[in-house]
Amino acid sequence: MSKTFKAPRRIKTYFVLLFVLYLSACSTARKSTYADLTGYKTLAISTLDLQVDEFNSYVDRPASDGHINKQNNKVFLRDNIPLFLCSDSSITKVYNYRWWMISKHLKAYADPHDKQTYWVFTEFFGDKPWATLSGAIPCPAGHQFYDVRWLRNPEFLKSYTDYYMCGSASRLNQRENANFLTYTSRPESHHFSSWMVDGIEAFLKVHPDNDWLHGILPHLATHQQVWDTLFTVRHPQAKTAGMYKFLDLNDGMEFSLSTVLGLIESDGAYSLYTDDNWRNYYLGWETTDNATQSTHAKQYPKAYRRGYPDFYMVRPTLNAYAYANLRSLSNLYTLANSSFADLDTKKQAMKYKIKAEEIQRKVLDVLWNEEDQFFYSYTAGDNKFGARDFESRVRESVGYTPWYFNMIPFSDNGKYEGAWQMFASEKGFYNTGGMTTAEQQHPYYNEQAYAWNGRGWPFQNSVVYKAYANYLRNYKTQVTERDRQLLFDYVQKLVATHGEQPNIGEWYIPSEQGTFGGEKDYFHSTFPDIIIADLLGFQALHQDQFILQPLLPENTWSYFYLGNIAYHGRTIDIIWNKDWDVQKEGNQSALCIWVDGHLAKTAGRLNDKVVVNISPSS
Repeated sequence: MSKTFKAPRRIKTYFVLLFVLYLSACSTARKSTYADLTGYKTLAISTLDLQVDEFNSYVDRPASDGHINKQNNKVFLRDNIPLFLCSDSSITKVYNYRWWMISKHLKAYADPHDKQTYWVFTEFFGDKPWATLSGAIPCPAGHQFYDVRWLRNPEFLKSYTDYYMCGSASRLNQRENANFLTYTSRPESHHFSSWMVDGIEAFLKVHPDNDWLHGILPHLATHQQVWDTLFTVRHPQAKTAGMYKFLDLNDGMEFSLSTVLGLIESDGAYSLYTDDNWRNYYLGWETTDNATQSTHAKQYPKAYRRGYPDFYMVRPTLNAYAYANLRSLSNLYTLANSSFADLDTKKQAMKYKIKAEEIQRKVLDVLWNEEDQFFYSYTAGDNKFGARDFESRVRESVGYTPWYFNMIPFSDNGKYEGAWQMFASEKGFYNTGGMTTAEQQHPYYNEQAYAWNGRGWPFQNSVVYKAYANYLRNYKTQVTERDRQLLFDYVQKLVATHGEQPNIGEWYIPSEQGTFGGEKDYFHSTFPDIIIADLLGFQALHQDQFILQPLLPENTWSYFYLGNIAYHGRTIDIIWNKDWDVQKEGNQSALCIWVDGHLAKTAGRLNDKVVVNISPSS
């Protein structure tokens, strides 16, 4: 047992003294808003430095996958991350911890096939057999892109993109090994589902680079073509024809209740699974060994891969990811056409727009259950074994994925918004320690198994919190304090689960106010982006402007600072303060936004929608 780290009390005292001195200085220099900015930035850097020292002192953590470690991570983080500080010290600490964790996963990979070095971000530490040869894994890449896009140096994410889109990962087939569990060969870049093309567009909204876009764009189209070729339902008469299908495992969600319902509905090869015994065969990795020994697996060897059923599902996840990727391809071809005008890019933009709208219609028509007010999963209409086009009527958190990508037509919001009632319900996904991954009222709900039958997974928190933030900002005509409080409550629970010595792991038990289990310092979810884009509402755009629209409850924080943001070649700083001058009484609430150190915009209300125009950098 390691000794308890004693620095936090000393650090807390230092913060208090430093902040008191800062407020005193500001109260004597109210005419200089630049003094306010400098003071907050100095305090944010001091906080980061002290907390990085604390994180580096933890003795039970994996070593870095790359060269960013306790010798140089403080300088790297100072130079690259958006600085953040708020009156809730626990949220500030977890924000800084998550960037520290991300830095440990940055790796320079000398690719022997391409004879060049790529920057990649790993998920697990070390060499996992289900990873690419670099150690990176496509499953969390969408989340990684959304966090990493905020680093000041854009070369890391551009190189990571190159590796997946045109590097060896786009050509080498995923290794056959004990974790492959499928009969469909595909490139390393497609071993797991992802929304990388959408993530690349999100990155380009922060760091525009038309020349790089022009070179990478054909490779993005090829990347999507692999999904279209290998993972769409081919039976022309199927209800799910043309939709995207995947195994639970390769959707990053190894065992789901929707697949359980489909297996129980099946006969023949999968008549093994019944209401009474399915837990013996499809509830965690130890149970698939039981299926391997069954007479069904021996009679139908092609229906199983080492006990794992070769049973494809049409889920809201992969179909929403495909919609997002297709929509982003249309947007990026449109952007390329405006910079490098030619007829072909214009045609490509229209082609992908039409394809995105087609899959959007199918998701809304097929996966939405009007009676239950939720998006459900179906079994694939061309499964070789088992039930086809069967609707699995269980609410799973993956049903919120369409809102992550604003996939719901804005004019039709009223038809679909009933789904969010379950987000706030204890019968649905709301629990003591955080969000569940299946509705708690379902008879098969189980949060103890290493499965997506209820247990909490940070990967999914990252999806649903952005989906809910998008729903509030983009669909609700009036956002209430109760709406904002629900989002903040979920964020607070996620923060609390990180523990006193912050850690991010694979899973947590939603009914407990506990800590994460599984891998430590695990890069499979977002947090900086939850704070920057979802909670504080920094909306990046292709145009030379951005939108700020926080979703903080009014009386939650007394101040926050978010700054040092590299955006379109400029530096953005934002301060909200309720009490700018401690020597004056009354409401002094104001939101102030600086561009390159010059005050560009102010707002008197915390939750106002503020549009900030910036001129192109010189």
